[in-house]
Amino acid sequence: MLDADLCWQAVCARDAGRDGQFVFAVHSTGIYCRPSCPARRPKRANVSFHAAPGAAEAAGFRPCKRCSPQGKSPAEQLDALVIAACQLLQHSEPAPTLEQLAARIGLSASHLSRAFKARTGLTPRAWLGAYRRQRLDANLAQADTVLQAALDAGYPGTRALYAQAGALSPAQRRHKGAGETLRYAIAACPLGLLLLAASDKGACALLFGDDEASLCRELGERFAAAELQRDQQGLHGWLQEVIGQIIEPKHAARLPLDLRGTAFQQQVWQALCDIPPGQTRRYGELAEQLGSHARAVARACASNPLGLLVPCHRVIGASGSLTGYRWGVQRKATLLQQEGAPLEP
Repeated sequence: MLDADLCWQAVCARDAGRDGQFVFAVHSTGIYCRPSCPARRPKRANVSFHAAPGAAEAAGFRPCKRCSPQGKSPAEQLDALVIAACQLLQHSEPAPTLEQLAARIGLSASHLSRAFKARTGLTPRAWLGAYRRQRLDANLAQADTVLQAALDAGYPGTRALYAQAGALSPAQRRHKGAGETLRYAIAACPLGLLLLAASDKGACALLFGDDEASLCRELGERFAAAELQRDQQGLHGWLQEVIGQIIEPKHAARLPLDLRGTAFQQQVWQALCDIPPGQTRRYGELAEQLGSHARAVARACASNPLGLLVPCHRVIGASGSLTGYRWGVQRKATLLQQEGAPLEP
């Protein structure tokens, strides 16, 4: 049984998350639509709700041509085209230009570029670069030479690998991060256990968990190339600052941060740091602020290695629900309650 009030709220919010759960019919036009339809909202008195397209058609309504409620929405169709574009980038040698890629997909170059960036946070060229770097990192440990790893990852040679100033060289990453040592410490806190890791530049990871083994495992997965050294005494002061922020959010820890991510991820993480304690933002609001897509923002939040210090817990779903959190929704709720943020019942 559909709740008409909740359905109407979803229609007014154009909530794409409710697509597929019901359709709404407009009696004055004889058309039915999906909740996220971009068309102008009708008067509530002219609207009825149906569990499925078939029920709306049985009642005499016809499908909207703009939002295609019977099949994939325009947004879902673009999702599929962007996935196809990613697959072409992965498997085409040499890599196609934007114009060539758009022609293969069946969109204009400008339309593909906008859709691609909205869903991945990157242009096709930047996405291909990130994909190649990911393959390179996976190949370095097993390859006989850096050149072989580069060729297997899709690079024409090794020159581009050394162009990023300040980053570890491929040879260093291949030899388990020679030249970089990360210190870490673990302490009990109101959320269970927390692990804080730091490089020479600042804090690079703050993780929550229930046991030391899983925390150390997660740190090792995130920084597989680095040498990890436990340093409880050296990081004691930073740990106390972090725990102090959990207990009293007004006393925010002021630690130097070593943020490691793509340009888009860092853009999202900076936007998270701009959300004041006691307030929240929806993924869609952040996406609009950054000129991106809610899914891309959500992925960047999920990749955040610095829980609390980069407050991804302050981002909530379109309906006001807490949605997911890498370290558990209950921890997210506790952090928001401590900060005095209003939560949906």
